[in-house]
Amino acid sequence: MLIRYKKNQEKIAMGLLSFMPEEKDVKKLQQTIKEYETNPDWHLYLWKEEDIIGAIGIRVEDDINAVVQHISVNPSHRNSGIGKKMVNEINNMYKSKYAVCPDDKTQQFYNKCTDFEQ
Repeated sequence: MLIRYKKNQEKIAMGLLSFMPEEKDVKKLQQTIKEYETNPDWHLYLWKEEDIIGAIGIRVEDDINAVVQHISVNPSHRNSGIGKKMVNEINNMYKSKYAVCPDDKTQQFYNKCTDFEQ
């Protein structure tokens, strides 16, 4: 189930986002989390089953596009469809108002998740 990020989930969210190559640096990671907390156009969601095991981040651009800019799944839960579920949930949540699309960093994975729809 996809849930909206809250401040009290900061450590788990930072841990999940740190699996993305460009978020390895702690200062960069802290800036990213701060942006999700303060920028009204940035939305971070967490995937929760028994525990929180995934994160997906969206950036709304020009009230037109919802850009998927972060997708991360806990390594011990990879290859079980969690990323695909998160992408599908985001598409369902945003497609009525925005054109949902990946950025350069998430494009390859995003396309893999949506191949079955094309």
